[in-house]
Amino acid sequence: MNDEANPVGQALPPAFFDQALAFIQGRTTLRPSIAVVLGSGLGAFADVLSEQVEIPYSEIPGWPGSTAVGHAGKLVLGRLGELEVAVMAGRAHLYEGYSPAQVTYGVRVLGRLGVRSMVLTNAAGGIDRSLQRGGLVLISDHIDLQGSNPLAGPNDEALGPRFPDMSDAYSRAFREKAQQVAADLCIPLSEGVYAAMLGPNYETPAEIRFLRTIGADIVGMSTAAEAIVANHMGMRVLGISCVTNMAAGILPQKIDHQEVLQTAGMARDTLLKFLKALLPKLAEAEG
Repeated sequence: MNDEANPVGQALPPAFFDQALAFIQGRTTLRPSIAVVLGSGLGAFADVLSEQVEIPYSEIPGWPGSTAVGHAGKLVLGRLGELEVAVMAGRAHLYEGYSPAQVTYGVRVLGRLGVRSMVLTNAAGGIDRSLQRGGLVLISDHIDLQGSNPLAGPNDEALGPRFPDMSDAYSRAFREKAQQVAADLCIPLSEGVYAAMLGPNYETPAEIRFLRTIGADIVGMSTAAEAIVANHMGMRVLGISCVTNMAAGILPQKIDHQEVLQTAGMARDTLLKFLKALLPKLAEAEG
């Protein structure tokens, strides 16, 4: 992370984001109200925006770099039609050695920029046996088993409340819009509970049996912390998982990250079409 004094492991005060905010505002006049975070192998959506301004994470003060394979590591601001959109092409993960505050730094900065709606995408393993490889799943809720929380430490009311409600962490209204858009486009779309694990190793078959028992349908290594911080800041969140592989023990085969990226690539066009139609509808719902 390219900063001088990042207080790793504790919540960051609003002033900590001001330098990054000023830097971004100095690069573009766009002020998006909606943002998309693109997971492993899902970065193509950023390319469809017009009037693009690309900013590598390494240039933004305080913004953590993305070391994961399949993550471009850049912030893209542009237009989707008349809609101004911010896209995080890649994210930071706890398993890369970042703190929860660092992992959610981008969400905090975009919230300060004026983003009020956040679409979080990820590559996930399928626990529910009815799920298909390459299919899209709306996240209806999550189970956070990553062992840390980005809100731990002193709370600043300027960012959000001490005890934010998470009963609608993944907006039901947004999910209803997403289901309508998917039906119009004839895109199969299920819903499920996302289990967030620390990683970077894939889960054992016993862990997957445990996750199924406690109600998880899909599993991954991101998203939960971002959703927590977005809700803390009053944003509405939509989560979309691409099932890139079946979880350990579901099929008699090992899991390989190249398979994850390959499947994400196969689903790229479907997700692209879906997001292009969906984001204007979410903006209307937010307005």
